Amino acid sequence: MSKDREIDELDRQILAKLMRNAKKPYTEIAQELYVSGGTIHVRMKKLEDAGIVKGYHLMVDYEKLGYDVIAFLGIYLDKSSLYDEVAKELEDIPEVVDAHYTTGLYSIFVKIVCRDTGHLRNVLHDKIQPIKGIQRTETFISLDESISRPLDIVEGEV
Repeated sequence: MSKDREIDELDRQILAKLMRNAKKPYTEIAQELYVSGGTIHVRMKKLEDAGIVKGYHLMVDYEKLGYDVIAFLGIYLDKSSLYDEVAKELEDIPEVVDAHYTTGLYSIFVKIVCRDTGHLRNVLHDKIQPIKGIQRTETFISLDESISRPLDIVEGEV
């Protein structure tokens, strides 16, 4: 499967099932889709090789692990050409779990997970704001996450 090749409906169905539950056994998926387990293995390998499947992730409840603050940070850069350098610096900060190069007011929008507001303050003051190229930041603390789900890539699939 070349990196440019469109994926077919079976690939989409396999992905949709694994996006909802990455632990679902390939044999179970194969039964549901009326194909062999080997077909699922081969398809997944091709999807990985094509870069469509980029990895597997475990979702955890950060609060139950002692991380009570999730914040979003809008970052203004001195110049947009500094994005790559700043993104590289942000990648080295463990509390930064997502970063996006964006249009609009901010050059970069990041998600930060911290134990408490004191920890957040330290991350902002000691790790993020000193990064060369960051002009200023705006912080938004999340009060609740009401939706977290994968994209529905198979129409009508539930």
